[in-house]
Amino acid sequence: MLMQKPRSFASYTFLILLFIVNAALVTSKSTIEPCSNSDSCNSLLGYTLYTDLKVAEVASLFQVDPIAVLTANAIDISYPDVENHILPSQLFLKIPISCSCVDGIRKSVSTHYKTRPQDTLSSIADSIYGGLVSADQLREANSIQDPSVLDVGQSLMVPLPCTCFNGTDNSLPAIYLSYVVKPVDTLTGIASRYFTTITDLMNVNAMGSTAITAGDILAVPLSACSSNFPKYASDYGLIVPNGSYAITASHCLQCSCGPGNRNLYCMPASLAVSCSSMQCKNSNLMVGNVTVQQSGGGCNVTSCNYGGYVNGTIITGLSTSLQPRCPGPQQFPPLVAPPTTVTRDSEYAPAPAPQLDGAGTATIPKTTVPVSGSLPGFPPASGPTALGSSSDACSLVNTLATFPATLLLWLFTKLMMPSPM
Repeated sequence: MLMQKPRSFASYTFLILLFIVNAALVTSKSTIEPCSNSDSCNSLLGYTLYTDLKVAEVASLFQVDPIAVLTANAIDISYPDVENHILPSQLFLKIPISCSCVDGIRKSVSTHYKTRPQDTLSSIADSIYGGLVSADQLREANSIQDPSVLDVGQSLMVPLPCTCFNGTDNSLPAIYLSYVVKPVDTLTGIASRYFTTITDLMNVNAMGSTAITAGDILAVPLSACSSNFPKYASDYGLIVPNGSYAITASHCLQCSCGPGNRNLYCMPASLAVSCSSMQCKNSNLMVGNVTVQQSGGGCNVTSCNYGGYVNGTIITGLSTSLQPRCPGPQQFPPLVAPPTTVTRDSEYAPAPAPQLDGAGTATIPKTTVPVSGSLPGFPPASGPTALGSSSDACSLVNTLATFPATLLLWLFTKLMMPSPM
């Protein structure tokens, strides 16, 4: 007579393991960063336009500020009616988003999409959002029972991948770009494009080999300039990737990083209209102004710096220092005109350096930019590092997600089969 074998603790443990694997397969095709607080960080999405879209339409897809999209890609915002400029299909953009901690992992949940006729979960995921989300993720996030039935005008929450890793890479300021791997990509090519190393990419993404597959989403660290604004400032934690800009203080200021340095530099934005005072107290200097005066003991440097946006007020601070030599002119990321075509592998010459006027105040000359072309990457030099517990947890999930589900089911069957007594 056969008696059923009692279910062991190992069997129940295996059930839990199987559930985790299935959840990992459905939940994410990207790096998973565990988190345990409600803090958010600045992050970037690598997005390729599926059709010609206005700047405002791209921003609406992700519910972000159109001007923030432009400045993140170093596109000149002074062009007339720039928000209605039509961007060409297949243009690659960096989309700035806020990365939150939701259900113990990092993700962005602030984007919602209103369905249109002929939409399917697959077309929304693969085409409209360029593979940054999957159809299964959309189904799970919106508790959709029948994916074949979508009501026109239905609002779908779009969970988007993002990582923070404490805003650092190798203990240096960094912001992370979620990049969808294309069929032609190699890990070497991605590392070269974003001025990082293969080792760093493998560490950040907890990869066991350099093999990548089209549709994978990699977290790519971009070298950045970080701020030290007080916690009560609305733009606390502002971080700007090297070679780009960020708009802040209700469009009154734009802050830039680089190229080639990690010093955040803020100055009045070209859109500034109704703004609080940007002048430093006890000085005639405005935010961003620097004066230098050579003396026998070195160089006296006075600067008016931005200190954060608090209750609608622009905080400024005057600093003076004696340096061995006078600093060179501030370098700015080169601005590009709003693109009209996509040109592969185009390169842009550096923007002209600002000149010092008679009083020693830095001024920015008008930038000459090409009218067309794909946007260049503005990234970082960074070295290998281990991310500790976050990377270990990420490695566990990635390993489980790539383990064949059929093998797990076979093992489970063997454990649960009755045996003769």
